This record gives sequence, structure tokens and C-alpha cells, in this order.
Amino acid sequence: MFDRIAGVYDAMNSVMTAGLHHRWRERAADLARLEPGARALDVATGTGDLALALARRLGPNGEVVACDFSEPMLALGRRKAAAASAPVRFERTNALELPYGDDSFDTATVAFGARNFADLERGLAEMARVVRPGGRVVVLEITVPSRPPLSWFFRLWFDRLVPLLGRAAGDRDAYSYLPSSVRRFPDPLGLAAALASVGLGDVRWILTGGGAIAVHAGTVARR
Repeated sequence: MFDRIAGVYDAMNSVMTAGLHHRWRERAADLARLEPGARALDVATGTGDLALALARRLGPNGEVVACDFSEPMLALGRRKAAAASAPVRFERTNALELPYGDDSFDTATVAFGARNFADLERGLAEMARVVRPGGRVVVLEITVPSRPPLSWFFRLWFDRLVPLLGRAAGDRDAYSYLPSSVRRFPDPLGLAAALASVGLGDVRWILTGGGAIAVHAGTVARR
């Protein structure tokens, strides 16, 4: 499915969020608290927008590894990184079995990808494993607003209009999957508990996008 929608992915993200997804990714990159020259991992990177935001904070001596299981998505990310002369390396991997050693990175991030993990706890545990003690794990995700009128608008937009946009883009099934995946995903409190369960401390989150976007961050405990 992700291979099929790679060509329209960036355009659909901008349409669905009125371009705000870039701002949300910048917020997630800020919460990673990276120092110049650090090493970061972006999991389920898609076409690499969060990876590029991380790279802008690391300077020429830093490194970002951006991984995903969709090669067409990675190909688009590589083009973006080359155009920006960004120190990002794109690799095809399985988020549930990351091929990196323990304590290999200063941060691990995921934007709009954690809800696609076949096993959320295992995916989060892998992210925590590859980050050094004291490093950060950051998760940016869509969440279901609980208060009207935004909850009403969210239901109309995601359950009805987004699948129609997907149909116009040539893949209604993929964009029908989006609202269903959001509704299956834990709420902010539940995701915070999941992050704590894999060994992260000081787990906090912020809500933005009128309550439809949650950015969680936690610190890897000393092992």
C-alpha cells in the first residue's frame, strides 16, 4: 500500500493538513534536543521530512539514518536529501527488528508511522534499545480529538472526506485505512504508558493541531 501511494504521499499530506505537517515535524525535531554533531534515527521515515528536519539541527558533522520498509518512499527521500545536501542516509529496514546496535543513536523519532507498527510495544522497544541512555525517543502521531466542535470536524474530515480525496488521488483504500488506523491507536495517555513500559522516563506530550496531533517524548533510562 505504501509503495502504491509514494508518488502522491507528499501532496496528500499537504492537502490533508493544510501544510501544517511540516510545522509539526519541526516541533518533534525540537523535542529531540539534539546537539550539533549528534547521530539520529528516524523510523518509518516515509519520504524523509522529519529526517531532514533533524539534519538541519545537527550541522555538517551530524548524521541521520532514515529507515522505512517502502523502497519507493525511500527513493523520494534520497532525492530530497540530495537536493538539500543533507547528511541523511536512507535504509530499507523493518521497524520491529532494527539492524542497529544498542546505544547507537542520540535520538530515535517516528512521525505518523507508529500506528502502522504491527506490534506497537515491540517497535517502541526497538527505538528505545538503539538510543543511548539519556537520549530521547520522540513520537509524532494523529490522535482523535475529544471535544466538539473539533471532534465533529475530525469525524467528517477523516471518516468521509479523506477517503474521497484518496479516491481522487487514485487510491481510496489507502486513505480509508488512515482513519481506521488512527482510531485503533492509543490515546495520548495510553501512548505515554506504552513509552514508559519500554523503559522511557520523564514521558511528556503536547497536543497541537487543535488537539488532533500529539507529540510524545521520553528519555532513555540508564541500563
